[in-house]
Amino acid sequence: MTSTLETAGAPAWSVDTMKAAVVTEFGAPLEISELPLPAPGHREALVKLETSGVCHTDLHAAQGDWPVKPQPPFVPGHEGYGTVVALGPGVDDLEVGDKVGNAWLWSACGRCEYCRTGWETLCEKQQNGGYTVNGSFGTYMLVNVDYAVRIPDGADPVEVAPILCAGVTVYKGLKETETRPGQWVAISGIGGLGHVAVQYARAMGMRVLAVDIDDAKLALATRLGAEIALNARTTDVAAEAHRATGGMHGVLVTAVHPQAFGQAIGLARRGGTIVFNGLPAGEFPASIFDIVLNRLTIRGSIVGTRQDMVEALDFYARGLIKPMVTTAKLEDINDIFHRMERGQIDGRMVIDYR
Repeated sequence: MTSTLETAGAPAWSVDTMKAAVVTEFGAPLEISELPLPAPGHREALVKLETSGVCHTDLHAAQGDWPVKPQPPFVPGHEGYGTVVALGPGVDDLEVGDKVGNAWLWSACGRCEYCRTGWETLCEKQQNGGYTVNGSFGTYMLVNVDYAVRIPDGADPVEVAPILCAGVTVYKGLKETETRPGQWVAISGIGGLGHVAVQYARAMGMRVLAVDIDDAKLALATRLGAEIALNARTTDVAAEAHRATGGMHGVLVTAVHPQAFGQAIGLARRGGTIVFNGLPAGEFPASIFDIVLNRLTIRGSIVGTRQDMVEALDFYARGLIKPMVTTAKLEDINDIFHRMERGQIDGRMVIDYR
């Protein structure tokens, strides 16, 4: 039986199912399935998707890599872009036809100390898109209206998708390095996050040193504005960074290899700040002596707040950020994950539903 949702300012809109890529068990290929269309609840909206970026976090979710795991079956995806087609009760600040996206921060409680002090990304009651709430690897998704991303006019549906996670994540991470305009920041790992981070750093007035083990990715970083590009496989990057610049004021690690995290300590100058965005499994080596003697700050940075998202999208809307994207179909998701595991993706993959 077809379900009918009453939409604001538009005729009734009807459909009964949606197509989605579903994690049925950790480590197994995702299944392309027909699911019942979800109905939006209080302060929720139903969105017909046009595109969705594919994040390394989606692969971690599908494999159950992290200590706090999602519960199969679920639909991954937190870089979705589309059109609002139906509204739940209590929505008066979004309309049918508006362009919105979902994000890792699907919702937070809004009442705890973290939410009250501008750290909603630390809320212990937060819900996460494509992890604890079904996400954007499907033809439709639900969004919480209070946390749904408002997409700027004129945004390219494919390009804008990675900004919703990769963009806001590295933008917030760069802010957390406390690197000022004219100072040096190292971007370690020039992949889906790192190639966007180079652009944000340049747009924020920083001088960029790029680190990777792939010469092609380092060449991309140079084209995007990195002044120095170092191959960690063939170069003592810490020694060369200090020789050329005196060391990094800030280091942003987007890489997914544990060695990059220990290497970051060597890249930093005295008083520098190291920020971790990447989330590999396992531990990393850290010299407590070097950290103490050099007064280093090491911190993690997880995505960004709604205000960070507004700012990150503004850089994109002004033409200062242009993600490198390749499109694919939903049915390609297992191949995308396979390539992601082997480091065979340049830039960001985006599922195109159009």
